[in-house]
Amino acid sequence: MFNLTFDEFNNIDFKLFEFNPTVRRSGLSFVVADPSILPPDKSPNGKWNMFCHTFFGVERYTSSDCITWNRLGIIATRAMRPNINYIDGKYYLYYERVLPFFKKALTVIGAKKWHSEIYLITSDNLVNWSKPQPIIQDTTNYTHDELGVSISNPFLLEVGGKKRLYFSAGQTFIKDCGFSEPTYISYAESDSLTEGFIPLEKPILSPDKNNKYLNLCCGCIKVYKLKDAYIGLQNGIYLDEENHSHSAIMLLKSTDGVKFEFIKPLIEPQLCKHNKKWMAQFVYACCLNYDKDSHSFFIHFNARNTSNIIFGREHIGYAIGKIGEND
Repeated sequence: MFNLTFDEFNNIDFKLFEFNPTVRRSGLSFVVADPSILPPDKSPNGKWNMFCHTFFGVERYTSSDCITWNRLGIIATRAMRPNINYIDGKYYLYYERVLPFFKKALTVIGAKKWHSEIYLITSDNLVNWSKPQPIIQDTTNYTHDELGVSISNPFLLEVGGKKRLYFSAGQTFIKDCGFSEPTYISYAESDSLTEGFIPLEKPILSPDKNNKYLNLCCGCIKVYKLKDAYIGLQNGIYLDEENHSHSAIMLLKSTDGVKFEFIKPLIEPQLCKHNKKWMAQFVYACCLNYDKDSHSFFIHFNARNTSNIIFGREHIGYAIGKIGEND
């Protein structure tokens, strides 16, 4: 839980780091995406540790300042959209397990249907990891459609003694991108971190034609407990008036972590001073952390310059907001 009220969080002015992006895609991967970050006080090396994915799997990076990151390599293949957690001296990394590389490539040209589920690996030191084990598989009607099966974007939160794992489900094809994004958001609960997760029968968030930031599909959500409310940081996918697709990080509010109210956009697509096009069309999945030393919140996120599937590139950057700066 973050030790502040909703009004205090809502009053924070998040500002983009001037020299974003801090982690750029490299090599044969057009993307580096979906950051999930451990702060120094929860990391064995006393540094910031980031887990994100490229075309080749989930990778680990470390940093002393959240600006310069050192890539340590791949920790899981057939893996994307990770969520790292430190609980009782152990690390739990939930992720979306996808098809093997060649079969996944066939889904791009429509020769094979997509198939992904939520898996888990664990570690005592962030170096040696357990064998992958399934956590959420295809058991509900909203996780599959004519494009295949998609269960993605896991995010763990403890609620009332239960382990609640939020996830995205289903697929909506985005015409100008040439690929799909998650249609719904739901969650599953269990008494255990490693088994017994039972998904809801229906999603908690669905596309809404009356919401300008959610008129196409739901993307993903990250949910955090404050002193008096839950907040959701959610990136819906939406069409503008000219039928161009976009994504923005929205602030949502909830009393129970189930029914959410849309409050405002936090980070929207825009041109930036130094790398002006890096987040011009899409701002995607994010991770919220608090830095005790600077009394600031960090929102790390990945963004995309264009919907064009050939020229589109995704990098990672952050926005920072200081508590009480607007008081």
